[in-house]
Amino acid sequence: MPKVLAQAVERIAAAACEPGGLCVLTGAGMSAESGIATFRDAMTGLWSRFDPMELASEDGFRADPARVWGWYEERRAGVRAAQPNAGHHALAAFARRHPGVLTLVTQNVDDLHQRAGSVDTIRLHGDILCDRWLEPCQHATQRSACDVARALPGRPPRCADCDNPLRPGVVWFGEMLPPDAIAAAERAAEGCAVLLVVGTSGAVWPAAGLAAQARRQGAWVAIVNPHPSDIDGQAHAALRGTAVGLLPALFAS
Repeated sequence: MPKVLAQAVERIAAAACEPGGLCVLTGAGMSAESGIATFRDAMTGLWSRFDPMELASEDGFRADPARVWGWYEERRAGVRAAQPNAGHHALAAFARRHPGVLTLVTQNVDDLHQRAGSVDTIRLHGDILCDRWLEPCQHATQRSACDVARALPGRPPRCADCDNPLRPGVVWFGEMLPPDAIAAAERAAEGCAVLLVVGTSGAVWPAAGLAAQARRQGAWVAIVNPHPSDIDGQAHAALRGTAVGLLPALFAS
């Protein structure tokens, strides 16, 4: 076993003895290993002529709701057809063996971690398979709001009462991350003994800042990626490999 991999295995095994000792941040590269196109890769063929802001922003949605809805329908079909890979299963199995140790944070909007068996995953960028109203529900009370399941079919579906359109439940360009999610991710990063960053370029903030936050608090930080990332300088070790190739060995304890 290469020295840097052996070191990572030892660090993870030691962290498994501490509540909250391990935090893992996953990105698009991990889902790509299951066949889910990354955001940029999804903008091919018919969609290649569009600017990302036209397909993943509130302004783009308002300008052409049908077009944006159609793009997300294609992406959702790809998510539903994909299956969790060995990396997803390794993390879920480790968490079952070591309750309370692993906090899993993901930038991915698919449900592969959940289908592999991971629970309480912190989802920074939302859920592509869920919908929410574009505008705050006009009929909302302290106890209830219009049920998105009752929206009238369309591209996009709309509320039968107020014509409010549905939108994908993801974070678009120009939108804030869910406050509870980013706060929980930062607490996990600052409280862990080991932070592993898997399959992300490190170019998307504020998620990219978790590595530096963890290291400032004394955590050992490692990057799992076949390619260099923008945050390699924040890591103690860079493991050049894929989630499928490395996570089963890293989380075998």
